[in-house]
Amino acid sequence: MALNWFKKIVKDYPKFWETYLSYFDENQSKEQRFVVFDCETTGLDYKTDRILSIGAVAIKNNQIIVGDFIEVFLQQDIFNPETVTLHGILKEGKEEKVVEAEAIIRFLDFIKDATLVGHHIDFDIEMINQALDRLNVGKLENQAMDTDVMYQKLKSLPQEQQSSLDELCDIYKIKKSDRHTASGDAFITALLFLKLKKKLEI
Repeated sequence: MALNWFKKIVKDYPKFWETYLSYFDENQSKEQRFVVFDCETTGLDYKTDRILSIGAVAIKNNQIIVGDFIEVFLQQDIFNPETVTLHGILKEGKEEKVVEAEAIIRFLDFIKDATLVGHHIDFDIEMINQALDRLNVGKLENQAMDTDVMYQKLKSLPQEQQSSLDELCDIYKIKKSDRHTASGDAFITALLFLKLKKKLEI
């Protein structure tokens, strides 16, 4: 009885969500793939702010796969002009913009079951989860790694001693090109991740 009820709940999910969940089937052959991603947002309150853009790039075999990336800009129903100086995304900019649902579906289709990587990634994941909630589906199932947590582990730092992406780029001599764009920050974080991964011998 309970199983039938569960199946009915699952059956009611939209096709894109069923497809996403299918990537976590235990019977699937697993090829380790990391996806480094970043969200530019209207602010830092995940409950009231919205995603402006998502940038992500894949890593396989300790190499950034330059051709395996996604960048999507979202239509801005909520607009905060004060943050434009930071991310440079205008409400009526030249970029092709899609509705939030389309952006999230594209993102899920790109990440599949990859391990997600980001700098202070909890915020970005929560922004995605809030968008998923507005689509009446579940939360991200992917495992996640935070480059700041990796650095803390490498240097035996306390959890409360956080470092910014800029600070770690300076430490590891990573060029900060296209900083504060989702795709630029994703690529920079990918470079940082590979350096930390090698030092931690993960």
